[in-house]
Amino acid sequence: MMVPQQKMIGPKQHFLISLIFFLILLGGCSPKNEDEIETYLGLGALSKNKFDIFLESKMKDLNVHGLAVAVINNGRVVHHKKMGYANVEQQLPVTDETIFEGASLSKSMFAFFVMKYVEEGKLDLDKPLWEYFPYEDIAYDDRYKKITARMVLSHRSGFPNWRRDEEDGKLKIKFEPGTDYLYSGEGYQYLAMVLRKIEGVDWNGLEAAYQTKVAGPIGMEHTVFIQTPYTRKHKAEAYNEKGKRVALVEKSEFGAAYSIHSEPIDFSKWMIAMMNKEQLSKESYAELLKPHATVPSDLFDVSYCLGFSKPDFPIIREDIYLHTGNNTGFTCWYALDPEKDWGFVLFTNSQFGEDLGENLFFYLLL
Repeated sequence: MMVPQQKMIGPKQHFLISLIFFLILLGGCSPKNEDEIETYLGLGALSKNKFDIFLESKMKDLNVHGLAVAVINNGRVVHHKKMGYANVEQQLPVTDETIFEGASLSKSMFAFFVMKYVEEGKLDLDKPLWEYFPYEDIAYDDRYKKITARMVLSHRSGFPNWRRDEEDGKLKIKFEPGTDYLYSGEGYQYLAMVLRKIEGVDWNGLEAAYQTKVAGPIGMEHTVFIQTPYTRKHKAEAYNEKGKRVALVEKSEFGAAYSIHSEPIDFSKWMIAMMNKEQLSKESYAELLKPHATVPSDLFDVSYCLGFSKPDFPIIREDIYLHTGNNTGFTCWYALDPEKDWGFVLFTNSQFGEDLGENLFFYLLL
C-alpha cells in the first residue's frame, strides 16, 4: 500500500546560505541564448548540457533508475529531459509518454481543485467539515467538529499522517484543531470525502469533476487522480531504496493526498497556469499562497500555505512555493515562483528522487 511521507527541504551544509548572500551582492546575468537555462537568481548562465551532466551525475550517485524533468523560464518550458529506465529489467527507457506517481504533489493540485468549490459557493474554507459530511471514523471525538477545510489544507486538523501508523490503527486527533501543525494525509482524504458528498458522486465521479474543473481547462491530458488505461499502459515501474522492483496494488479511490499520476510536460501546464493566475480568482490565489502554519526546519523558516510549502530564505525576498512527494517507488519535487514565471518539476521511479530534487533546487537557485 502506498504511504506518502513528506520530507521538507533541509539543506545539509550551512555554508550554502552564506554563499547565496555573497552571490546576491555580486549581481547576475541572464541566459543569452536558447542553449542556456535561467537560474532562479540569475547569477550566472547555465548551459543545458551542463544541467544534463549534473543530473546524470546525481542520478548515478543516488541510484535513481529513471527520471523526467521540465524547467520553466519566463512562463514556458525551456528544457525537458528524460533519463534512465522506466523498466530496468526490460531496459525500457523513460520517454515523453512515461507516467509517474506524483505522490504528495497531489496536495497542491487538490488544494487548487478545492478552490473551485469555494468560488462556486459550494464550500466555505472556515465552515466545519462535519456540517457537509459527518465523519463516523472520528465521531467519538467531538473536537473533530471544529475541523475546517482551511485547517486540513494547511495541516492543522490534528489528524496524523495516516491512521495505519497508530498502534491500534484507529483515526485520532493529536491536538486541538487549528492550534498546531502536523502533516496529515488523513485530513486531505476527509476533505475529498466532503467534495464527493457535495457532488453527490462516487470516487470516479469526483475524478470526472476534477477533469472538468481543472485538468480539462488547463489542457492536462494525462494528469489524473484515478488511473486510466493510458496511464496504466505508460506507467513507469517502481523501485525501492534497495533498487528492487516493487509490485504496487492500484487503489480505486481519489487519493487527494497521494494518488496523482502525471509527467513533467503535463504537470508544467498547471504550474504555468499558476504563474499566469489563470482558472482561479485573485482572491483564491491569495488564499492558496498565504502562509497558514509554521513547519519545523533546521536552518530557516518554512511556512505551509494551502497545499504549498514556502521556504522563507533570509535576504531573498521572492516567494518560492514547492512540494515534494514520496510514495513507495516514486519520489518527486517541484518548485515555482508565480511572479518570476520560474520553476521546475522532477519525477522519478526511485526512493531517492526527493534527495535529487533538493540537490537540483539548490543547483538551479543561483
